Amino acid sequence: MSQDLTGKSANESERKSKNQSRTIYVILFLVVISAAVGFKFYMDAESENKKLQADLEETYTELDSISSQLDNKISEIEALGGDVTELQLIRKNLESEKEALQKSNKWAANEIKRYKDKVSGYEELLTLQDEKIKKLEAVNKELMGENTNLKKEKNVLNDSISELKSRRKELASKVALASRLKAENIKVYGVNDRGREREDEFRSRQIDKLKIEFNLEENNVAQPEGKNIILRVINPKGNALFDVATGSGSFMVDGKEMFYTAKQEILFDNTKQQLSFVYDRGQEYEEGIYKVELYADDYLIGKADFTVK
Repeated sequence: MSQDLTGKSANESERKSKNQSRTIYVILFLVVISAAVGFKFYMDAESENKKLQADLEETYTELDSISSQLDNKISEIEALGGDVTELQLIRKNLESEKEALQKSNKWAANEIKRYKDKVSGYEELLTLQDEKIKKLEAVNKELMGENTNLKKEKNVLNDSISELKSRRKELASKVALASRLKAENIKVYGVNDRGREREDEFRSRQIDKLKIEFNLEENNVAQPEGKNIILRVINPKGNALFDVATGSGSFMVDGKEMFYTAKQEILFDNTKQQLSFVYDRGQEYEEGIYKVELYADDYLIGKADFTVK
């Protein structure tokens, strides 16, 4: 009977030993399974992180590229005279998003997707700006064409105006020349102290006064107006007889100052009016040929000469 008890005890020990071994195997199996599951979970998470990081970098690169393109579009539109206020605000917002994206280390997939959607929106915006630039270029081209035509028309008009001014100036010059007065029938008398007159040639002792008579030729172009008629009596040496006490003075002819012998102011009325000067020198005349010149304001209207023996 003791042998039976001993056998039962051995069997039970063997059974316990087997159960323990089985338990150990199960535990080891579970540990291996857990390790495998944990490793797979780690690898999946690592792969997801790498994918998110790659998406993050790709999204930043796309935003940076769009930022550069947007700068170019802004410059082009500004050069074409377009309004870039809204684009500058968009660019400012884009730079803020780039900065936030660059600083962040942890991003969820949905956040990255949101930024990728924004990239698509920005790309669409760039396409719209290309269309805007084309329209502005077309408008500018049309305006340049119109401006060129306006310049041509302006040049033609300026040429016409210049030609008209030139013709008017030429006509005014002709009118001014045609309106100049002319003295005719100029006669020079030597008047002695008894009032007797001799014409053209006389002796010095026979001259108490000089008398110059003439009339103004009819001129239908000249306007009725006040005129200064100036007399120059020039001696044989080429000098004008000059005495301030008798009304002599100076005047300008072609930018040159000249002395005159006498002057009188008249109202020209285009009636071939008769005029005369009586000049009392108060001293004898030297022998020789004298010249008489008559001026209206600043131009010569007639001349004559006389001889003193």
